[in-house]
Amino acid sequence: MAAEAPFGRRLCEVTASRADGGYRVFSLIDREGPQPEPGQFYMLASAGSWAGESGRPYLPRAISHARYDREPAGGYRLDFLIDEVGPGTMKLAAMMPGQTCWVAGPFGGQFSYPRELNPQAAGAILVGGGIGIAPMAVLRRELVERGIPSRTLLGFRDRAHSGGVGEFFGCEETRLAFEDGSSGHKGYVTDLLLQLLEGDDSATAAVYSCGPPAMLEAVRRICLDRAIPVELALESPMACGYGACFGCAVPKAGGGYLRLCIDGPVVRGDEIATALAGESDDG
Repeated sequence: MAAEAPFGRRLCEVTASRADGGYRVFSLIDREGPQPEPGQFYMLASAGSWAGESGRPYLPRAISHARYDREPAGGYRLDFLIDEVGPGTMKLAAMMPGQTCWVAGPFGGQFSYPRELNPQAAGAILVGGGIGIAPMAVLRRELVERGIPSRTLLGFRDRAHSGGVGEFFGCEETRLAFEDGSSGHKGYVTDLLLQLLEGDDSATAAVYSCGPPAMLEAVRRICLDRAIPVELALESPMACGYGACFGCAVPKAGGGYLRLCIDGPVVRGDEIATALAGESDDG
């Protein structure tokens, strides 16, 4: 079970920042927070300048960690993969070593292990898209350390927006899909998922996914149609991370709502009515 995040936010030092395939990777040292688990996220805000032209501060941004490592002096180094899609993510991407970042979390629940998701599971199938590859990288590392077999499928618009593959997946076997056909499979990552499931016994499959809402909904439908257990890490606009603002509510299957910050962000595909409800591009 994931350790409880300390209440409130804390100031952490940025130790690295680098461009990677159309995205930005930055690292910080969290001396006070607990070890994060695969699927959890943080609320981040740069400490130097976090306001719009009106002077009003932006809301912190909910960002999944892509890697963590224990620091010899205590705490953890956290790596984040940032896509500059709006004013908030642009400010996060602009942070340089020596600057500081407000950090709260880790928040939310974690991915189940394959045998917890499906008692007959022979391993895990990981499906990531865009910056959604970040939680897939953390999950894959955890599975490798536990000796659990996994296969990873990653999809991108083009090679210019495929950062993080070498950084977080290294030379491990990973199948890639590019919508423009610049490399790997020409098309969607869900094409690769369908190919893989055609060759596998669906009774022993366990699928995990994170990426754009349309991709997640496609993965969800593919799995539900084949009675394959699937867990999705969803994204949604958030203001607090503690369940107070209801800004991240998504519709449950059968009625009602889930608050992704405390009931998620990892949810089973059959728990929700759609993966499209939390779609946002305000960054």
